[in-house]
Order: sequence, then C-alpha cells, then structure tokens
Amino acid sequence: MIQAAPQPLTFDEFIALYPEDGGRYELRHGVITEMRPTGAHEEVIGLIRRKLDFEIERLGLPYFIPQSCLVKPLREAEGYLPDIIVLERAEANADPYWQKHSSISTGKPVRLVVEVVSTNWQDDYLTKLAEYEKLGIPEYWIVDYRALGGVRFIGSPKVPTVWVYRLLAAGEYAAGQAFLAGQRLTSPTFSELELTVDQIIAVGQATDLPH
Repeated sequence: MIQAAPQPLTFDEFIALYPEDGGRYELRHGVITEMRPTGAHEEVIGLIRRKLDFEIERLGLPYFIPQSCLVKPLREAEGYLPDIIVLERAEANADPYWQKHSSISTGKPVRLVVEVVSTNWQDDYLTKLAEYEKLGIPEYWIVDYRALGGVRFIGSPKVPTVWVYRLLAAGEYAAGQAFLAGQRLTSPTFSELELTVDQIIAVGQATDLPH
C-alpha cells in the first residue's frame, strides 16, 4: 500500500503546532525545521542586539526587539524566525498575528531584520533576501562572520562580510553594501550606530576557540 505524502503545513498550522520545548523552529517547505545555532552564532547575535538596543534606548525610538518573532512571508508553506528583528511598536500592535502569536503577517511593523549566516547560507543570501524584499522590509543585514557564503557573493579568497540591503522606493533592494574588516557598519535605520565588522569577527572567533 502506498501512503500519501503528508500535506505541507500552512503558516497558521505551524504556529498552532509550534513546539513548546524552548527550541527555535522555522517552517521550510511546509515542514517544521529546528534551527540549531552554535555558541559563536549566539554570541554574534547578542553583540548586535545589545548595540541596537542601546541606540533604541539612547534615541528614545518607538522600536523594540522581541526575543522571538515569526515572520509570515508571501511564499506559501514558509515561516521565518529572524535572528534579530526590530519592530515599530504601534505597527506591531496593529498586526493581527502579534498579540496572539508573537508573529507578524506583513512587513509594515519591521524596521530591520538581521540574519547571521550558518552553513545553509543560501537561505540568507537567496531565499530570505527575496522574501524580505517582497514584504517591503526596509533594511536587511546578512552577517557572514565566518565567510560561508558563495564565492559569487564574497569573492575569493572568502573573507568575513556584513551586507546591508536598503529598500528603494520602487520596492526593490538596492545592491547590498558590503562591509569588511576595518570598517564601521552604516545603517539607514540607525545612522549613529557604533558597530564594526572587527567587533563582530572578534566575538565569533573568541567563541570558536578551543577550551
């Protein structure tokens, strides 16, 4: 007897079935997929989050960074859990998914998304870039501190790179601006941000060192 393949989950089914075990999960091609970040990955996220939180507090901006927030892309059977997402408070509260599910169903509340690259680098450089663009998310960072991306993106020899994408009025991302070692990041949303590629690399490398 041939068994029928299980039907891909919808985003609504995903959030209803989201495991309550403290793990991090995304919906990929209709399947709940666990994300397993390394310690270095978490350290890099922590550094960037602290820097952004400081700017939000210092400038009194109406933004906040949730511990976790699922994003419903336009693509069916997908659901993303960004490493960092900066939301505008009033717009988030107006999203029907926020109060019930700590999720957003449009790009309106989002000011910035940061993805720290793991071994599945194609997700950040290709899939999520396209989906965040379609949602109209105004700023997107790809933090490739381990230089895992393809040669066509970061060249050869590969070097750690942070990409900043800015949404144009036409609804498309401008060509990503690449920041390398020795450079300070320039953010359209946080123009006075004090964060360098060297700081990001140092945090990642320190955590990767053998004990």
